[in-house]
Amino acid sequence: MLWQQLQNQPVILGADFYIPIIVFVILIALAVPVWAAIGSAAILMLMISGALPLSLVGESLFHGIDHFALTAVPLFILTGDVLVRTGLSKKFLDVAEAITCWAKGGFGSATVLVCGMFAAISGSDAAGAAAVGRMTIDRLVESGYPRPYACALVAAGACTGILIPPSIAYIIIGLVLGVNVSILFLAAVIPGLLVLLAILLTNTLVNRRHAYEGGGLMTFGEWATNLWAALRSGWYAFTVPGIIFYGIFSGKLTPTEAGAVAVVVTILIGFTIGTLKFADFPAMLVSSAKVNGVILPIIAFSLPLAQALAILGVPQGFVAAATSVSEEPWVLILMMILILIAAGCVMETTPNIVILAPILFPLAQQIEMNEIQFCIMMITALGVGFITPPLGLNLFVVSGITGESILKIAARAIPFVGFMLIVTLMIAYIPALSTILLPEVYR
Repeated sequence: MLWQQLQNQPVILGADFYIPIIVFVILIALAVPVWAAIGSAAILMLMISGALPLSLVGESLFHGIDHFALTAVPLFILTGDVLVRTGLSKKFLDVAEAITCWAKGGFGSATVLVCGMFAAISGSDAAGAAAVGRMTIDRLVESGYPRPYACALVAAGACTGILIPPSIAYIIIGLVLGVNVSILFLAAVIPGLLVLLAILLTNTLVNRRHAYEGGGLMTFGEWATNLWAALRSGWYAFTVPGIIFYGIFSGKLTPTEAGAVAVVVTILIGFTIGTLKFADFPAMLVSSAKVNGVILPIIAFSLPLAQALAILGVPQGFVAAATSVSEEPWVLILMMILILIAAGCVMETTPNIVILAPILFPLAQQIEMNEIQFCIMMITALGVGFITPPLGLNLFVVSGITGESILKIAARAIPFVGFMLIVTLMIAYIPALSTILLPEVYR
């Protein structure tokens, strides 16, 4: 077999690998922007190894981001920004609160649900954490939740931003590995909902133990009345995720086209209800451009680095090293999950995907893991890393908007990490969770 031949050819990594990697780690520790750290490591690796002429680096940078699918990224970012500015995100919260108001811990559960609703439009976990956090954390505290726990709840719920389709992370991993993005969106539905349910269950159990929030004293008739009133008041907000889901999953729209339609519909709704004006556009576009300006340079510089790693034989070397530890598929899967969670703790989704996916994917192929299942497992494990103490990205986002101590938030995030890890293991070891909704050819 090809992989057996590759493993029989030892890959010896030298200064052309270790020096750039050490430089990369140092730059990240010095808080140098991620794209600059990746770019420096990539250029240094190419210079030392001679793997690719430096004259081709510029061409490689632009070729890496010259993909139609990447156009969906700024469109979904802009849709999320318009959603907040038009007040439609508040309508999602009203409906989520009406759905959960019958139960104890109702507003906490509503917060998690609105994170999932926001994820179904913006596709970004950090944006969801910031937007939902500003709407809900003060109200969670008023409802009886300790502020650190309220922050941890929002941070956990916001992880669904990269897990529930449409997701920027799935667009990027589809581009890197050559996997159909629409198929990835369909495959991610059940795993994304399972993570959402795990966060809801965690909040319910914690709330029952500590009695943070009361509620639940409501008849079915009162609950139905509240829900109907919320839906009647904000039904139009749900046309946006409805268009995205129907367009993509029916095959009538590509993810990029769905993102474009979502932007237009959200803007039209904003003008119709009077919450959006032409004067809002400059600030709105600048805000979205800043977020997109962080993502695209990372993709551009990560691809030459990934090419250099491939030329040096790092993926083959990793496969050989991993299988020398154990050839048991369950051990190798667990190893990949631990690597991804650790990476998710210290770095954003985009560089993790572009750098790690080409390295780990050959190992997944070695154990005959379905490529779709691998993509879902990878994104889910990275999502767990976003709230894994003490370095999870979402923990820092909610700490930044509230001023709460990162260590206090991290301590309250541990139960969420545990339940999300259980779901990640289920996704990794039960292929059907990722493939059951797919056409037979992709299973």
